[in-house]
Amino acid sequence: MEKRNPNHPEKGSSTKVDPITSLEDIANLKKLLAENPRDLALFVLGINTNLRAVDLVQLRVDQFVDAKVGDELVLRESKTGKERRITLSPTVLDAVRPWAAQCRSLEVEYLFTGRNDAPMAPNYVNKLVKKWCSKINLKGNYGSHTLRKTFGYQQRVVYDVEISKLMETFNHSSPRQTLTYLCIQPEEIRDIYMNPI
Repeated sequence: MEKRNPNHPEKGSSTKVDPITSLEDIANLKKLLAENPRDLALFVLGINTNLRAVDLVQLRVDQFVDAKVGDELVLRESKTGKERRITLSPTVLDAVRPWAAQCRSLEVEYLFTGRNDAPMAPNYVNKLVKKWCSKINLKGNYGSHTLRKTFGYQQRVVYDVEISKLMETFNHSSPRQTLTYLCIQPEEIRDIYMNPI
């Protein structure tokens, strides 16, 4: 009998995780993780890119040790098989470089490892995110996909990035899919009614 992953919904149903919508909550999580370079690097990378957990755990130490701001991280997405190009920001490199240097001194290949220096399991990333959010008393449903959704949510709400650009970033087929994915559409529609005429 095939063993079922407890993090996956039953066939025909879905589980929706929330983005972290508050910049204050993001700051609190960074403060919580400040003493754990691996977890801080994972969190900051996750919320500053649109990478899924399965792709985050495949990142290699050598991709970051000598990286400079503006360098591109090029990888093939596990789910879609498409090439993804991510520009490395100062925020990402400030969080990841110290951990990458530590990993290099330990002579490990992957940035986020599990047993036997193999890549960390994506479901472990899920557990970590749930634990972090619980520690700062965030209300909602959080998991590894929260990191990816937080990136998109903040790009749209804080930086006013166009939906068409986010669609491209997430490989979505319609603006509605992107808005729903980022948990923004109901919020934006509700706000329309508050506009004075």
